[in-house]
Amino acid sequence: MNQQFRPNRFAILPPVVKNLLIINGLFFLAALGVGTAFKFDLNNLFGLHYIGADNFRPFQYVTYMFMHSTQNFSHILFNMFALWMFGNTLENVWGSKKFLIYYLVTGLGAGVIYTFWIHFQLAPTLNAIDLFLNNPSLPAFVEFRNSDFFQIGSYDIQNNFNAFAGEFNRLVVHNPSQALQESIHFMEQYRIDFLNAHTVVGASGAVFGILLAFGMMFPNSVIYLYFAIPIKAKWFVILYGAFELYSGLSNNPNDNVAHFAHLGGMFFGFLLITYWKKKGKLY
Repeated sequence: MNQQFRPNRFAILPPVVKNLLIINGLFFLAALGVGTAFKFDLNNLFGLHYIGADNFRPFQYVTYMFMHSTQNFSHILFNMFALWMFGNTLENVWGSKKFLIYYLVTGLGAGVIYTFWIHFQLAPTLNAIDLFLNNPSLPAFVEFRNSDFFQIGSYDIQNNFNAFAGEFNRLVVHNPSQALQESIHFMEQYRIDFLNAHTVVGASGAVFGILLAFGMMFPNSVIYLYFAIPIKAKWFVILYGAFELYSGLSNNPNDNVAHFAHLGGMFFGFLLITYWKKKGKLY
């Protein structure tokens, strides 16, 4: 690929990048305003849930990439800065239509990879829940509750458990059979809440796809880390991808970043660029 290629006219803010910035900004403000005024979480509606969750909707594979955490302004700030920094060059080189296709494909691909990854992350706990529900007993419930499978991953789970725990402890002493019934009801609801608790939002998957494309198209271009440290784009992409892979495989329970969604965006970006190159449609 010829990293010296430049379009005849270079727009600092080409139309697709500009409109993506606007749409992401409007969705962020809407989520912030609705959450503040009406206590309704738009990220819960438009964020991508696990495909087996009650809150999953197919349209979330598109809408999730326009939503960002309202609790962490740096989330949208970093993504939009990277979208402008690398996306404007790609859109000027490729044209708006091809750039938009690439952005959406990598965003969708990131969501697909996230779905596969989260499936394997959730499977052990789901198997433990189903094992109890198929053969419920008080000792089995207590064992589950004290195991690593039991995770407080959302306010719904925390509130339901708080409401359940005191009554359960009383019933264990005075009415064990009723305690067992309550534990079954709790576990049925816990399964629902556990699946709904896992949601991904953000343009990061598509942005990582853009980063991958920039590294492939302009491998020897210099990027300044923290605006001070020079590094060639190809090495930046390789190192960042390796870091994301390491972070994803580390599976730190305190890490709420969807690293495999980022890698999914890069992977689908690599496939699409390779396909375009093979078909002679890269420019």
